[in-house]
Amino acid sequence: MIAKISSGKSTAGLIRYLFDTEKAKDHTDPHLVASWDGFAPDPGRAEDFDATKMLLVADLDLRVKQAKRHGRAPKQHVWHCSIRAAESDRILGDEEWADIARRVVAATGIAPEGDPDGCRWVAVRHAPDHIHIAATKVRGDLRTARHWNDYLTADRELAAIEKEYGLHQVVRGDRTAAQRPTRAEREKAHRAGQQQTARERLRTTVRTAVSAAASTEEFLGILSGTEGVLVEVQHFPSGDVRGYKVALEGDTNTAGEPIWFSGSKLAPDLSLPKIQERLAATETVPAHQQSGRRRTNPWHQATAAAERIPHHLDQADDEAAQAHLAAFGEALDFLPLIAPAHLRPQLRQAATAFERATRSRIRAEHHHARALRGAVRTMLREPAPKDGAALAMFLDAAILVVIAATRWHDVRHHDQQAISAHQTLLHLQAAYDQAAIPPLAGLTHRKPPQQTVDRHIRHIQQAVPKHAEQVLNDPAWDALTTALADAEAAGHDPAQILQQAADQRTLDDAHSAAKALTWRVHRLTQRTPPSARAVAAQARSTMSATQHPAPPAARRTHGPSGPPKAHSR
Repeated sequence: MIAKISSGKSTAGLIRYLFDTEKAKDHTDPHLVASWDGFAPDPGRAEDFDATKMLLVADLDLRVKQAKRHGRAPKQHVWHCSIRAAESDRILGDEEWADIARRVVAATGIAPEGDPDGCRWVAVRHAPDHIHIAATKVRGDLRTARHWNDYLTADRELAAIEKEYGLHQVVRGDRTAAQRPTRAEREKAHRAGQQQTARERLRTTVRTAVSAAASTEEFLGILSGTEGVLVEVQHFPSGDVRGYKVALEGDTNTAGEPIWFSGSKLAPDLSLPKIQERLAATETVPAHQQSGRRRTNPWHQATAAAERIPHHLDQADDEAAQAHLAAFGEALDFLPLIAPAHLRPQLRQAATAFERATRSRIRAEHHHARALRGAVRTMLREPAPKDGAALAMFLDAAILVVIAATRWHDVRHHDQQAISAHQTLLHLQAAYDQAAIPPLAGLTHRKPPQQTVDRHIRHIQQAVPKHAEQVLNDPAWDALTTALADAEAAGHDPAQILQQAADQRTLDDAHSAAKALTWRVHRLTQRTPPSARAVAAQARSTMSATQHPAPPAARRTHGPSGPPKAHSR
């Protein structure tokens, strides 16, 4: 059930609308189902409709008029709440709607249960699937009703009603979602031929700037340099940055002035303090290390960090898990900047969907995700190789992250976040399917000789016996054999590198185990292979362990008096 609550100045105007059957064609058989005392006049069941309607308005307004004589009436004395059932719900009877209305006015503070001074109210039903509650906010003691947070208290009561009545249980948020565009904003965007409102476009722009920046100064610089975006920075008397606000060029009010949005109005995590907190937890790589001969490939580094996120989500530290989800969201925000043009629409939709999954009531401790955030910033400064393998490899890891994020939110009853993560998965999978085609085709084209393939079949059966049949029958198997052959040519032991790839992360969640292993092997191949001396030392260590096995645990515990005594049962 969904409740909508508003305030107004005219009791007569609201009652007129609720009982109207001419202008509002969906209003059928309007009548009262409940009222403050059970005896309110019902225009819908009276012979003289107009006279009874005037009488009902007068009864509702009685205390308002008394409060006005004492200068105590609120400016907007009308409280209006509509409650609508889901399309899949059964048709409720008048008595059931009456019970729902009483519970809602009690929960919201309009008419607390057992309070003789509660406000006057009526519940009108003029359609099968919903009711309207009309109340005046002046109590019997002429004080104004205390109905703060009425939407939340009504929503909480409706959640309980849904369970008790066996109705559809609405997915509810936790007040961490970005503010939705207003109806006026949507209509304005439609008139301008835009699919998104100014608020939504600015939110995407700011999130992208955050994902690309490593400091507050860089963030503001990127934002100021974005075409079509106006930026105004506020400062403290000391000169330090206090906040910022943004507007779109050409988006003006009736006075011709830009319509500004502060960061917090765009999303809860886009205020300047929240952005600074995240940027402070970014691990930057020193310039002398970036130019070194053995500099780590940032795409491989970021992929490795992403592959570890499901492990972090499985731990008991929720604050660290939330931090990794936020950092991963930043990676999705900037991917459209560096991806091929044909992948950008799906990647933008994935980033937009996952934005909701990056926030919850759990406070993120961002320092836990320093490495991932730093790798993401480095990726932006070094575009992916043209063969597309690095991007496909990262997207393959990203899919597993989103699957884990969906499960993590679902366990914690973060309903909106779990749904958003599931929607993200659809877009990421579509982007990955397109991105993987060229690099996989290139690997397949270079399939090694059958003798080499037969050796790798044995390696697969040893490394992943549980998934061996699935891998060998996968169309990507040829690409995996090429990746293993490339690893061997680079000086790696294919059996060892395959085992490392299999041990990195379970393959149970992988859409294609063969493709997942291909990208892992491809990334591990980029590492410097072990030297001949290291290989020989490892072989000697293995041989020594085989020839001189450690004594059994029981034998090692023998003391000077001989073997331990048997335990009696």
